[in-house]
Amino acid sequence: MKSISHSRRGFTLIELLLVIGIIAILASIVIIAINPTRQLGSARDAQRRSDVNTILNAVYQYAIDNNGAMPDTIPATALAICKYPTAAGCTATVGVDLSSLVGNYLVNIPSDPQATATDVTTLYTISKDATTNRITVAATPEVSTTPISVTR
Repeated sequence: MKSISHSRRGFTLIELLLVIGIIAILASIVIIAINPTRQLGSARDAQRRSDVNTILNAVYQYAIDNNGAMPDTIPATALAICKYPTAAGCTATVGVDLSSLVGNYLVNIPSDPQATATDVTTLYTISKDATTNRITVAATPEVSTTPISVTR
């Protein structure tokens, strides 16, 4: 009598499901650890910090070239910075026109990474302390609880 030998090649359904389950669990742990939403928010906050410093440096370069005179449009209370000098709806009560900085001190006015094309302002604010004449440029952070603000 012949003995029938079954050769077992491949994996059973249970083995495949077990491996897929383990891979899914490991993938979810990695995604939670990486937290891409927080990483992207942190990257946008870094861009905001850079933009705030760029605007403040441009204002002070302007002041150096104009014998200490700051752009006339900087208010005592924090107002948003207009994207374009002729932006419709960007009045003196809504935003600050820093177009005098474009060309010599800035290529263009930096805008918040999440500002849309329809936004009239850059979503950054600027103000000048009336007593000390110190300029403050600020942005609202996305991830951090610490405000993004630079004063000189």
